[in-house]
Amino acid sequence: MNDKLKRLKEILAEIDDLGRAQAVLSWDQQTYMPPGGAEDRGNQIGTLARLEHERWVSDEMGNLLESLSADQFDPDSDEAALLRVTRRNYEKHTRVPARWVEEFSNATTLGQEAWVKARHASDFAQFKPFLEHNLELRREYSTFFAPYEHVYDAQLDDFEPGMKTAEVQEIFKQLRAEQVELVRAIAARPQVEFGFLYQHYPEQAQWDFGVEVITKFGYDWNRGRQDRSAHPFTTGFGQNDVRITTRLDANYPGTMLFGTMHECGHALYDLGHSPAHNRTPLSSAASMALHESQSRMWENLVGRSLPFWKHFYPRMQQIFSSQLGNVSLETFYKAINRVQPSYIRVEADEATYNLHIMLRMELEIALLEGSLQVKDLPEAWNARMQEYLGVTPPNDAKGVLQDIHWSGGMMGYFPTYALGNLVSVQLWEQINRQIPDLSEQIERGEFGALLGWLRENIHAVGAKYEPQVLVKKVTGSKIAPEPYLRYLKAKYGEIYGL
Repeated sequence: MNDKLKRLKEILAEIDDLGRAQAVLSWDQQTYMPPGGAEDRGNQIGTLARLEHERWVSDEMGNLLESLSADQFDPDSDEAALLRVTRRNYEKHTRVPARWVEEFSNATTLGQEAWVKARHASDFAQFKPFLEHNLELRREYSTFFAPYEHVYDAQLDDFEPGMKTAEVQEIFKQLRAEQVELVRAIAARPQVEFGFLYQHYPEQAQWDFGVEVITKFGYDWNRGRQDRSAHPFTTGFGQNDVRITTRLDANYPGTMLFGTMHECGHALYDLGHSPAHNRTPLSSAASMALHESQSRMWENLVGRSLPFWKHFYPRMQQIFSSQLGNVSLETFYKAINRVQPSYIRVEADEATYNLHIMLRMELEIALLEGSLQVKDLPEAWNARMQEYLGVTPPNDAKGVLQDIHWSGGMMGYFPTYALGNLVSVQLWEQINRQIPDLSEQIERGEFGALLGWLRENIHAVGAKYEPQVLVKKVTGSKIAPEPYLRYLKAKYGEIYGL
């Protein structure tokens, strides 16, 4: 191996280690850390973030990248991809001062703890000063990348490399109009029965059933674990330690079940990266939209499908016999796929989910542009919920405080959920062309061929290609709304007789 390339990989391995150490501290904060530890934890994560940043912007890193060129290698080789991705990351890091990195890390650690308390109390005022600080830092972050086409571009680029705000807005413009029309058409039809889902379901039995499901999906418990948290998430401490969390509602099993399947989809992606990419920037997702395509695929295209429940519903009836013993498969399937505008994004049905995302993206843009002040955010949130979904949250916990993302400073992340929905169906169509008996396999509880296809075409590829390049390479087109709209209309047309 080229000595300079070898040295570059050594530095990248150290950077990866520092990032993984931060992930351990963050995971502990959201699962087991006592509330009083927030300030100390913020200092610890801040120090590690600063050290990681300093490694990225070091003179040695700059000199190595100056002397190495992707043109020296085959364009499709791992080496060429590694140099492209590393150079991109280096150029981004050199624009951001180390003091900002440390301050942002500390602020978001404190912000997450404040969000937990504010959400529990359903009191936005408790969180307001922390969000104002985070917003101030995110605005400053955009200035590091001026000139730009839009202030939101720098935020989005952190999660969707190469994509622009205008590009996403154009996709969402077509999506919004047709999804609103679909939701209205469904609302005019007789609604499905679902009350049986809202009764007591013992939490331990829920947990055990969720574990049973994702074990069949292929989640490797020798390289992962599941814990409880206020907001479900997935985190990786290395290629062989990828953990998930879930939350439970004793009076509604969907919270745990679909949240667990969702996070399992994320984990399967991270566990499937190529060992050859370990401890390098290639050992990560192509983008968060690709990541979300995996979680939404396992949660919705698999987990809310009729073939899936033909296999698993008898088992669920056995576990929850008093709740579901007299409920038919057809009734249950329709209930878990009912379309009903709701307050909570993570529990939204597929027909309304993207509207939650568009709402959040618009609010983020308004905050960054300065046309919306943080103090007015709850009112603006409720107004858009009423406009888009016809519901007004009864309190802050079910409204503006329901998501953890802004407490962690993750502006630009929300659009990836809707983009992930689109990508999931584009991939799904391709998968079904190449595995024509996929539905029959799922009905038998067999997921090996599906996971194998994803491993080969998405997971093992890692971050070698930008998201639009990878999606086109695998499906033949860039991210587009048409396949997802076809899927929604076919599925709900059957359920609601449209």
